[in-house]
Amino acid sequence: MNTDFSQEEKTVIKKLAARYRDICGEPVQELRRQAWSSLNSLKHRRPLIYVRAFAWHEMPESRPECENPFARNLEDWLKSRIFWHSLNDDSIFEPYFIVRAVYRCCGWGWQIMRSVSDEPRGSFKVDYPIKDLSKIDGFRMPFHAIDEKETSIRLEMTRGLLDGELPCVVDRGPAYRMWTGDISTDLGYLRGIENLMLDMMDQPEELHRLCSLLSQGILKTHGEAEAAGDWSLIDHQNQAMPYAEELARPRSDAPAKRKDLWGYMASQEFTLVSPEQFDEFLLQYQLPILKHFGLTAYGCCEDLTRKIDKLRQIPNLRRIAVSPFANVRSCAEQIGRDYVMSYRPNPADLLGPDCLELCRKNIRRDFGFLKESFFDITLKDVETVEYDPHRIRNWVEAVRKIVEETF
Repeated sequence: MNTDFSQEEKTVIKKLAARYRDICGEPVQELRRQAWSSLNSLKHRRPLIYVRAFAWHEMPESRPECENPFARNLEDWLKSRIFWHSLNDDSIFEPYFIVRAVYRCCGWGWQIMRSVSDEPRGSFKVDYPIKDLSKIDGFRMPFHAIDEKETSIRLEMTRGLLDGELPCVVDRGPAYRMWTGDISTDLGYLRGIENLMLDMMDQPEELHRLCSLLSQGILKTHGEAEAAGDWSLIDHQNQAMPYAEELARPRSDAPAKRKDLWGYMASQEFTLVSPEQFDEFLLQYQLPILKHFGLTAYGCCEDLTRKIDKLRQIPNLRRIAVSPFANVRSCAEQIGRDYVMSYRPNPADLLGPDCLELCRKNIRRDFGFLKESFFDITLKDVETVEYDPHRIRNWVEAVRKIVEETF
């Protein structure tokens, strides 16, 4: 790892960190914390706006000034947050930078090969390592262990660049979280989605065995991390602002148990699977992991319209994603006011010369279904805004006006 930073790079990072620190200290951040806490505790019905993606690579501000890859990554993170703040959504910016720990154990024992497209930002094809579901001898039960030396090096490099302008904290939580901890994602990588769906019919016992091993492995690392005192209050995960009155707020200096935290899982690879098979082959293996958290959020881009009854088995469930592919009306009728709906408008509506009018039309329509619900408006998966640096900001302004008109 190249640790040779130029004085120019250090100056760039220091100035950006100071600007980000000032943003974190603005009074509006505390107002947003209170609003998200109330919404996620099923008390505040005025919906909040959360922009999760904004085609950052198309923005002029994304152009790098640093040459060193490590410095450039930190520069990009700071610049993207400063730009994000300018969008004026209801996102909260925390006054610290998180350095992810380096882990001694990742993966499941198989090497996953990818064939990557030559196109910039192109896709990749996975060569699924499990060719025969009856032969999974290569499986390795994971363990939680941190490479303290490498983690310390990264922490000190980051501290050196930030030069006291922004505190740093190491995220020592387990490696198997988010997409490596929901079982569904790794099933797709290890076996392939088409094979996975066929296995449910052709080899159900073998598939159950694999799902059980993944579930046991994730649960094992979570327990080991808790025993080691490595979970902390920066480890909340809910694909939104992780606040609720029932849980401690995110902080950079406080250890935690899983019961103090938001947990999160999704089932994107099971989108085309029936509710019954989703329950049998995925949810029953996710439940033993999710039950340890204080509150949980479920769903990403998958359509959960027909699976909401199954999700009610999650005892600490608080948030459900309503993706652009879901039936908003049906979801609102089923969920009622039992959970917070993460309502996700279609990012494709942001394309074309009349895109804002289309967005207004569709959001007003959906607000008619959601008017009695607890929900936020989450904009995500925005891959392009046709290089228009104002489009997302204008979208936020338009949505906020509709919120004010409706609520």
